[in-house]
Parts: sequence; C-alpha cells; structure tokens
Amino acid sequence: MQKVINLKEKWDLLVAKLTAQFADGDELNMDGIIYLIGVQELGKESTSYKKDEKVNLMHIAICKLLEPYGYYEFDYYDDDSWPHYKIITELPNLKPGEQTVLMKEAIINYFDVLSYLED
Repeated sequence: MQKVINLKEKWDLLVAKLTAQFADGDELNMDGIIYLIGVQELGKESTSYKKDEKVNLMHIAICKLLEPYGYYEFDYYDDDSWPHYKIITELPNLKPGEQTVLMKEAIINYFDVLSYLED
C-alpha cells in the first residue's frame, strides 16, 4: 500500500513541477507529459509539429518509457534523426487502471533518472 501512496505523491509533485515549467495555466495531463518526453528524446525543439509528428513523438516517448521494462529496445536513428525502437516483448493486456499505473510509474522512473524532482 505504501508504494501506491508514494507513487501518487511523486506523480502529483511531477505534474505540478512540469505544469509550472511548461504549461500556460492548465495542468498537464499524462498525454501532455508523454508528448514532452517525446520532444526531449527527439532532441529537436520546435514551436510546432504536424499532427503525425506529434503522434510519432508520443510513440517515441512510450517506447523510451517502457524500454526499462523490457518491452522495447532502441534500434536506430533514421536519416532525420528520429529514434526507432523494436518490440522485444508484447505488452500484456492490462485494464485501463493498470495501464495508467504502469505509465505513471514509468514516467516517474524516467524523471528520477534525470534527477528532475530533486531540488
């Protein structure tokens, strides 16, 4: 039970910090955070991306987030410097709540590695 409490507290702290840094008043949701991770992983800041590029950025982020869990592995960079991943293990069928917990945990782990939550 303690892990869930810690996960919620860390999640709330992360959302507050990212919202303060990147959002214009509205609290960032999980999709917004995943998008930010995709932009970070691509390493190319742009003020605007096309719709398909936004989807690809989110895919990059999800692959990066689930890589430590053994679901994906980095494969290569294409000619436009976009990272590509290959599937190592198929994702299990998870209920929506379980998916949310997995993604929140993966996002927190991503930012822990970057020491983002440390003051």
